[in-house]
Amino acid sequence: MSPLVGESTLPPRKVTTLTQNAVIDLLGVLAYGELTAFDRLAEDARMAPTTAGRAALATMAAAEMGHYKLLCDRLAELDADPEKAMSPFTAPIDSFHDSTRPSTWLEGLVKAYVGDGLAADFYREVANFLDDSTRTLVLSVLADTGHASFAVREVRAAILADPAIGGRLALWARRLVGEAMTQSQRVIAERDQLAELLITGTGDLAGVGELLNRITTAHTERMGQLGLSS
Repeated sequence: MSPLVGESTLPPRKVTTLTQNAVIDLLGVLAYGELTAFDRLAEDARMAPTTAGRAALATMAAAEMGHYKLLCDRLAELDADPEKAMSPFTAPIDSFHDSTRPSTWLEGLVKAYVGDGLAADFYREVANFLDDSTRTLVLSVLADTGHASFAVREVRAAILADPAIGGRLALWARRLVGEAMTQSQRVIAERDQLAELLITGTGDLAGVGELLNRITTAHTERMGQLGLSS
């Protein structure tokens, strides 16, 4: 996951009427996201041009599995079946990954850094609306596993060696964001509890707009760190 670039500076606003179903939905989508992150990092590791790069991604993949277990344990504490909690989100998340499968090592790094970073920024914002224990858990599983600095270093070095790579990766990143937004809108539209949490937590539609602006700003900063235009 990405570093805390663009994390909301607003004080946490808890939703006192938050239902357990909304929390289960949130933990379910995060759990499946962590499980697929493990799969992707393990797969991308095989495209690494060096043994050190392969080992770095394999280590990060192992960390994602640790996050996945924490989320499943929390779901069990809430008397929720982890597999059932994840099931509404498998199709949209799988669809996103199927349509954005990287063909190169660098595309894989950009996808994890930009795509996962965008999602992490959103979930950190949502964490502001949760109870203390759930917010702490969400923030801990979104913590950077080392991928951010690794991706920035590798991508910037590649662009320095061949500037033409930067243009291609910038186009790839824009495609990733478009696909991610499409699938996110699909999930929120189909899960009333998550939509209610978002609107109640931000106060109104204007608050939702401000939240999206913060996420967009964070994305622009993240692209700049990679040396790519947004």
